[in-house]
Amino acid sequence: MAESNRELPDDYPGFLEGLKDRIQAARSRAVARANAELVRLYWEIGRAILEKQERDGWGSGVIRRLAADLQAAFPGSRGFSSRNLLYMRRLAASWEPEAIVQPVAAQLSWRHHQVLLDRLSGPDLRQWYAALAGRNGWSSRVLAHQIQARLHERLGQAQTNFPETLPAAQSDLAQDLLKDPYVFDFLGLGPRLTERELESALVDRVRDLLLELGRGFAFVGSQVPLEVDGELFHLDLLFFHLELRCFVVIELKTGRFRPADLGQLGFYLAAADELLRRPEDGPSIGLLLCREHSRVVAEYALRGQRAPMGVARHTQEPELPRGFPSPEEWQERLGPAP
Repeated sequence: MAESNRELPDDYPGFLEGLKDRIQAARSRAVARANAELVRLYWEIGRAILEKQERDGWGSGVIRRLAADLQAAFPGSRGFSSRNLLYMRRLAASWEPEAIVQPVAAQLSWRHHQVLLDRLSGPDLRQWYAALAGRNGWSSRVLAHQIQARLHERLGQAQTNFPETLPAAQSDLAQDLLKDPYVFDFLGLGPRLTERELESALVDRVRDLLLELGRGFAFVGSQVPLEVDGELFHLDLLFFHLELRCFVVIELKTGRFRPADLGQLGFYLAAADELLRRPEDGPSIGLLLCREHSRVVAEYALRGQRAPMGVARHTQEPELPRGFPSPEEWQERLGPAP
C-alpha cells in the first residue's frame, strides 16, 4: 500500500475528493426526487380515497380492507397501513394538486407532512412552515419544535430602531430575522441565573442556540475582547450574519430591561465597527436579550440610539403570553415565509 501511494500523482487526493462530492450530490438529488415522487403518490392515493368517500360513501371499514390488500400486494412495505392511508386522505384534503408538486411541498419528507397535518389546522400556516422547513433544512423533529414554540407569533416581533438606522432593504430583512421572545427551553435550568451562567449555558448548547436564532447566524465567540484606549471590554456573544453581511452583538441581561443598557450596547457596536468590521461588511447590529421589558419603554429608549439595535425577551418556557393575533392574522402580516 505504501508503494502504491508513492506512485499516485500529486493531484490525486483533490481528484478523489471531487468525485466523492459529485457522488454525494447525485445521491442527495436522487433521494430528493424519490421523496417527491413518494409524496405525490401518497397525495394521489389520498385523493382517490377521498373521492370514493365523498362520491360513493365509502366508510372506514373499506380503508382497513384496502390497507390489508395493499400490504399483501406489496409485502415488506410499511407505507400502506390504515393509519397511513388516513394520513394520505388528510394530505389530499389539505394540499391542492398544483401545490403538492411545488418545491415547497415536494422537498419535504412524508414525516414532515405528518407533522404539518398533526400540528396545524390552517392551510396558510402549513404552507408557511413548510417553506421555512424546506429553506432551512429542518428535520421533522425541528419542524415540530418550531411549531410547538409558535415561531409564527415570535418572528419579526423584536422592538428595534432598524427603520431609522438601516437602509430599507437591510432593515426589512433584519427585522424579519429577529424574534420576541427567544425560547431557550433546551437549557433546562432554573430561573435564577446570573448573566455569565446564562451565557455559559448557551455556549455549551451553541447548536441549539443557532437553531433558535434562525438562518444565517454564524457563531464567532463569547466574551470576545475588544481593546479601546488600552482598556479591555468583552462582548457577551458575537455572531456574523451571512445574509446581512454584518456582525451581530448580543448582550445578555437576566433582569428587566433598563434604557441605560442600550448605551452600553451602543458602545460595543461602535467598537465592533471600528475594530472588527471590514470595508465590505454592513454596520454591526446589536440585540439586547432581557428577561422582560415594556415595549413602550424599549421603543422610547431606542429612539435615542444611532446604531441599529433591538430589544427582545428570552425565556425557558415555550408558552407565550395570551392576546397575540390569530395565526391567520400573523400569516397576513408576515407574508411569504422568509
